[in-house]
Amino acid sequence: MTVTVRLFASYAESLGRSSIDVELHEGGTVDDVLRSVAALPGAERLPPLPLVAVNCAYARSGTRLVDGDEVALIPPVAGG
Repeated sequence: MTVTVRLFASYAESLGRSSIDVELHEGGTVDDVLRSVAALPGAERLPPLPLVAVNCAYARSGTRLVDGDEVALIPPVAGG
């Protein structure tokens, strides 16, 4: 199955694009997506724990995905 991963802020900058398609096995999870993204060139510079949304709803690492889902990776935000 294929999911589209939307990348924001430092994720998009480090990977040089705003989205990628990730192939997963049936029953794949958000955690599987995070591992796939972490294996890409440039990912070593990424913050380790992004906020994740699946189809515009916040999701946990164990959330199961289905073909065609959209997964957004949002890096931690600091400010004052």
